[in-house]
Amino acid sequence: MFIWSFALISGITMVWLLAWAIRRGEFQNMREGARMIFDDQEPAGLVTDHFPGEPR
Repeated sequence: MFIWSFALISGITMVWLLAWAIRRGEFQNMREGARMIFDDQEPAGLVTDHFPGEPR
């Protein structure tokens, strides 16, 4: 019984949080937010990092 009540409360909370984020506009401009992590040293679309031991 505890597991089902926990799952129900968790599910309701997740749906409420998703609705809250949509109302606040968090999903309006996701593409721009993804490009904000790049700067002049690493422009968007150009991979400049690599794993150790792999060729560049």
